[in-house]
Amino acid sequence: MPKYKIGISGSYGGMNLGDEAILEVILANIRKQIDAEIVVFSRYPDDTQKRHNVRAIPIREMHKDEVCEELSNLDLFILGGGGILFEGMADIFLRDVNWAKECNVPVMVFAISAGPITKPETKKLVADTLNKVDLITVREPDAKKTLNDIGVERPIEVTADPALLLTPQEFSWETLLKQGMAIQENQPLVGFSVREPGGALEDIKVKQYHEVLANAADFMVERFKAQILFIPMERHEHKDLQHSHAVISKMTNAQSAQVLKEEFSASQILGLMTHMDFAVGMRLHFLMFAAIHAVPFVPLPYSGKVIGFLRELEMPMPPIKEINSGKLCAFLDSFWDERPAIAQKLKLNIPQLQEKARENFAHLNHMLGSLSKR
Repeated sequence: MPKYKIGISGSYGGMNLGDEAILEVILANIRKQIDAEIVVFSRYPDDTQKRHNVRAIPIREMHKDEVCEELSNLDLFILGGGGILFEGMADIFLRDVNWAKECNVPVMVFAISAGPITKPETKKLVADTLNKVDLITVREPDAKKTLNDIGVERPIEVTADPALLLTPQEFSWETLLKQGMAIQENQPLVGFSVREPGGALEDIKVKQYHEVLANAADFMVERFKAQILFIPMERHEHKDLQHSHAVISKMTNAQSAQVLKEEFSASQILGLMTHMDFAVGMRLHFLMFAAIHAVPFVPLPYSGKVIGFLRELEMPMPPIKEINSGKLCAFLDSFWDERPAIAQKLKLNIPQLQEKARENFAHLNHMLGSLSKR
């Protein structure tokens, strides 16, 4: 019999490769360090079970009695990681935390980001719920400040994103060529990451956003003779795919750009980054994967979690809401010239963040050690 029964809840179920990277690392570390039976509370349990070889349940389809039956069997309930506590979604994720505490199950809030949280009722819900949990870690200092400011009084440990510890899977040059890339091995390859407008990008018009990125991609082709590869990090409802193709359709040099055709795992995308000479991106874990391999990048920070990560890396960042094609191309030109210095900075700072990411599991182990067997 396993010593512990652990439940994990977050934005899991094949929605986003960043979230799947987080879950992959959490599961790998628990399996390596702890004798435990694990269940994941997933949006799409079939995907979670297939992707991670773990039992998963359809949390969004279950009523309270069914959820509480699962929770009451646990020794520990983990919420996180990822950017899950924000306006419009916080109540969904915190529902199960409150039910776990009703069942007297210990709760660890694990390597999350928080915000934006604007409505008074949401602030109260988050504060009241987190003040009942047993342990909280967050992945950037701004998340701690956000939670403190809305009234969370429990101790909060600042760690780092577990995805920083993801193990890459080999992505061969032959696999890359099968994606339709007409590229020579000595030709620069630049990865692009986009996301859908709305939410944190609600003030940006879609047409303007596509044109700015298309001009940036054209600049990389014309100025540096680069090939452009758009890498979808979220394929749910084809979000990243649609916007990638929309950007390419506005490029003058569309023949030099390609969207990654097949669906790959997070660890495979991390392996793909070894072929990149440069990256331009919006999604947090695309930038994180580039940073892990010391690939210089220009970030387009659209949210607090991205800004927090860049601050930890001491990376400059253009304000996306103020940027236009000219400003972005100027950043690209400057960053391209500074590639060796940027790569060196990443090589220096990423190991420090990876060490902070390991602290999440040290806290988890310590918490389990302090629990009496239920």
